[in-house]
Amino acid sequence: MRKLLFESLFARSLTEVAPAPDDAAAAELAALVGTRARRALGRSLAIREVDAGSCNGCELEIHALSNAYYDAERFGLRFVASPRHADVLMVTGPVTYNMREALRLTYDAVPGPKWVVAVGDCAKDGGCFAGSYAVVGGVSAVIPVDLHIPGCPPPPLQILRGLLALLDRVATGETSR
Repeated sequence: MRKLLFESLFARSLTEVAPAPDDAAAAELAALVGTRARRALGRSLAIREVDAGSCNGCELEIHALSNAYYDAERFGLRFVASPRHADVLMVTGPVTYNMREALRLTYDAVPGPKWVVAVGDCAKDGGCFAGSYAVVGGVSAVIPVDLHIPGCPPPPLQILRGLLALLDRVATGETSR
């Protein structure tokens, strides 16, 4: 036991080096999303996140938007518990047969105007789960999708860029429901 303790004290760390912080870019991007949301909707952007059968990689990146580093809520992005309070339905993962009806009901519960954002490669076409007996396919196989954010998983800044692109499309009238 003593030998193991000494080895662990002098062993090098096995973790990766943290990425260089880009505080200014993250804050500027989140502020832009908040400003455009208020301009387009007159209030904060309410997001309901739905896991339709993913590996949880995309959820970790989405939840990072709420941590102390990004703190997207201070810029007007809020995650809501009920689809009845949402503007955006953010869906991750391939849609499984067991989640197909639940996703459709959640989509129907979101009041209009509503937008659907498919997050990650699996949400687009099933990703590495495509062809599985348990998978229907991408999100667009079940409900209409307004925007797809690629990546496996997409980093939080890319998710913010995607939301900004959605709000720009809403402002120009390209997408409305």
